[in-house]
Amino acid sequence: MAGNPSNIRPNEFVGVKGIIMILVVGVALGFAYVTKYPATMMNLLMLALLAFCSFSLPDFWLSRRISQRQLNITNALPDALDLLTISVEAGLAFDLALTRVSDKWDNELSKEFKRALTDTRLGRSRRDALKEMAQRTGVDDVQTFVAAIIQAEQLGVSIGKILRIQSDQMRIRRRQRAEEAAHKAPILMLIPMALLIFPSLFVVILGPAVPKLMTSLGGL
Repeated sequence: MAGNPSNIRPNEFVGVKGIIMILVVGVALGFAYVTKYPATMMNLLMLALLAFCSFSLPDFWLSRRISQRQLNITNALPDALDLLTISVEAGLAFDLALTRVSDKWDNELSKEFKRALTDTRLGRSRRDALKEMAQRTGVDDVQTFVAAIIQAEQLGVSIGKILRIQSDQMRIRRRQRAEEAAHKAPILMLIPMALLIFPSLFVVILGPAVPKLMTSLGGL
């Protein structure tokens, strides 16, 4: 789902997690040995917590890569469906239309299209290749698109009409997501305003009055 960053295998990723944990715990133990830090129960619990956090740290990086990749695929899908629709309605077969889209762009979605096309050329059925693509991405819009294409093939419906409907729906969903993000923006802005801007304003506005207040209180 992360797109195999740096060609890291799953066992290598787990090994990296273990190495990071060993290094962090080793540095902590070395620091405790040099400073003669007491080996109390609380300190041992803190060491265990540090080991757990350091072992889980690469998982946060991986989750961020997955989220970024899924967002890129989601944003690129409506434009890709438009080109697919135009290509199919112009007379190209679905596989040739996928090839046209994958050659036009160089993004995460085009890479998935290329991999699906490679699987079909190696003997996999189009249905299985598209299903695996939907599972690899983990994007709801891609799963909806794949399900519609498979259903169209099973029922004998025109793929061009299905692609036109899917393209319109994807654009509506992208606009709805943009509107939802715009509605959330004022709420998210309250956090930095409450923590950073308002205290600074209070210091600037009320700061000059504090010495006078302290002088008045001292006089009393």
